[in-house]
Amino acid sequence: MSFKTLVVIALALTISACGATKDQSATGGAATAATAVPLKPVQDRQVATTGMTYEPGSQEQLNAKIGDRVFFDTDRYDLSQEARATVGSWSDWMKQHQNVALTIGGHADERGTREYNLALAARRANAVRDYLSVLGVSASRVKTVSYGKERPSVLGSSAEAWGQNRRAAAAVR
Repeated sequence: MSFKTLVVIALALTISACGATKDQSATGGAATAATAVPLKPVQDRQVATTGMTYEPGSQEQLNAKIGDRVFFDTDRYDLSQEARATVGSWSDWMKQHQNVALTIGGHADERGTREYNLALAARRANAVRDYLSVLGVSASRVKTVSYGKERPSVLGSSAEAWGQNRRAAAAVR
């Protein structure tokens, strides 16, 4: 047999092995009910439109249902109408999940000094916290942190990258 033939056979065996699950490869067939992993009851979970399940009050649920960030114009920290709508949805979600607390991280794009961007990012995070408070979310459930330009969401020196990095992001804690 030639080397090429051996490589093709090895590749075919590798690909076919990747299609089998652990249960299938061990038993030579489909998984049985006795080997299936039990799932949590459906009533304890919420299904997003993607068909995925998320624990109520989790970061994954927030991301799937609402999104975890709002964006700002250059050198601005006031909330746009779109940002207010998103923060309003966060507020409603937090009222449904009373055990949830958020950390709002303020971010800036790479332009400007480190000190300027830290201060601007702090004002962005505080603007979100203040609006959540106006909407009835207890201040004890919202913490803020400023990252300045230190944690970009998108790398690059373009208007598109800068626009994605001027943000406040909500993290469930």
